[in-house]
Amino acid sequence: MSNWPLDSVVAVSACQVIGVVLGGPLLVGLMRKVRCRLEGRAGPPIRQPLLDLRKLARRERMRPAQASFVFSAAPVLLVATTLVIAAIAPLLGTHPALASSSDLFAVVFLLLFGSVAIALGALDTGTAFGGMGASRSMTIGALAEPALLVAILALSIPAHSSNLPTIIGSSLAHPLWLASPQRLLALVAFLIVIIAESGRLPVDNPGTHLELTMIHEAMLLEYSGADLALVKLGESMRLTVLITLLADLFVPWGIATGPSPGHLVIGLVTTAAKVAVLGAGLATFEVAVAKLRLFRVPELLAGAFVLSVLAVVSALVIS
Repeated sequence: MSNWPLDSVVAVSACQVIGVVLGGPLLVGLMRKVRCRLEGRAGPPIRQPLLDLRKLARRERMRPAQASFVFSAAPVLLVATTLVIAAIAPLLGTHPALASSSDLFAVVFLLLFGSVAIALGALDTGTAFGGMGASRSMTIGALAEPALLVAILALSIPAHSSNLPTIIGSSLAHPLWLASPQRLLALVAFLIVIIAESGRLPVDNPGTHLELTMIHEAMLLEYSGADLALVKLGESMRLTVLITLLADLFVPWGIATGPSPGHLVIGLVTTAAKVAVLGAGLATFEVAVAKLRLFRVPELLAGAFVLSVLAVVSALVIS
């Protein structure tokens, strides 16, 4: 049980939620800016995704006539599940609210639930491109989610717990674990999963306008107005949560370990810096690679799953 006072626990979760909601669009804007600079273009300002969300929120919703409540509920479920993860996961501090519920199985389930909701919303439109995008997305998710689960499982073996705050606390107490073979294998698998889950290159191109090559964007063609704003916000929040978990699980230094406001400020600044560096690195990687053919993507994700399994085997042998 945590010995943190209740107000500190609530403050950590509140800061995490606010940080993910505001930081998600800013992270996407930073990644776009880095890509534009590397490609020799000025690019839009970093705050541009926030301005786009405000513009979309003011526009009228347009829904297909044959769509049911599933189409309208999907964006809300995507944002809601991501907010729950942001509230209970150890992003800024080691003791958020409901830390005992921050289990790796629960986090992976919530991520998958949001993905399934958007896929069902795309299928509910009855359009060819929506069905195509949902089919491709679920194929990638079926391969990426097990790799993510097994990769984090490799980190839980030395800590003897699947609770994320416990894993991070054990890593801080045993720094040598961070250089172990299972950590390095799990790190590579985790990175591949983040690329696949967020629809980044080389798995998907978020800036494409070619319908036949779309994966994630094909599911959003029928969304508009506030519904599209919620989807865009939810996707940016998911990317921020995944990158923050990557930073905290593999480079946990700087996360708030005490209940004082000073610890929280340090955790906020350190986490924001780590996420910005990782986001810029991911954007740099995108500039250097080309999109894979669709039938090559399962090979990449299968490789991530093999790496995560090897990480688990290494953890069992070493421990």
